[in-house]
Amino acid sequence: MKVVILAGGFGTRIAEFSKDLPKPMVEIGNKPILWHIMNHYARFKHKDFYLALGYKSNVIKEYFLKFNSLNSDLSLDLQNQKVDFLNKEKIDWKVNAIQTGIETMTGGRLKRLKPYLQETFMLTYGDALSNIDIDELLEFHQSHGKMVTVSAVHPSARFGELSIEDNKVLSFKEKPQTRKDWINGGFFIIEPEFIEFIENDETVLESSPLEEVAKLGELMAYKHEGFWQCMDTKRDFDRLESLWLDGSRPWENLSK
Repeated sequence: MKVVILAGGFGTRIAEFSKDLPKPMVEIGNKPILWHIMNHYARFKHKDFYLALGYKSNVIKEYFLKFNSLNSDLSLDLQNQKVDFLNKEKIDWKVNAIQTGIETMTGGRLKRLKPYLQETFMLTYGDALSNIDIDELLEFHQSHGKMVTVSAVHPSARFGELSIEDNKVLSFKEKPQTRKDWINGGFFIIEPEFIEFIENDETVLESSPLEEVAKLGELMAYKHEGFWQCMDTKRDFDRLESLWLDGSRPWENLSK
């Protein structure tokens, strides 16, 4: 199934540390967060990607054009102008990098991809990691027969959580996930007719289009209780990077 990833925004809230990179190219560990998202889908055999590009699209295009050289050791025969890639990473993805406009909003980016999306497709944002079970998500979507499925996730709490007994702190948990509220976590599955609800480049996906299909009873939520973390701020980035460095990497632990 085709996977659309919205990867064209400015990422203004992380500009202070992103080193002029588009947000999807900010690295967690030694790979862009975009790569981690795509790798998650690929583990469920969904490898046909459509990247809805905008701001600094050239950076994303160049990364995939040079993917083998950036992710492999090289043997260079300069005399014969020959390059061999050593320990080449085996990636069998198809990557379609589509410029959808610098100022285009999220809904408009999807609408610009309409010619490529004639069947049920998946959609997510280029700045959030999760261990969501894509197989279960797809099964849920197929079971209800509605137009759109959105993955509902628990947001991270704004403040750290203290466990206190007799004024003594027994534990400190930094930014735990709440278990009460649900938010839009991306990881959509969408029927192609939904695109007709998007008016133009200025349309925000999360506004009128999704609101309208919700009123029609055509929007369903798949509740994901596992790991989910967006990268909206420097603090979010620091958390993801620390999870990489300590080896836990929960987005790689599939929620089977």
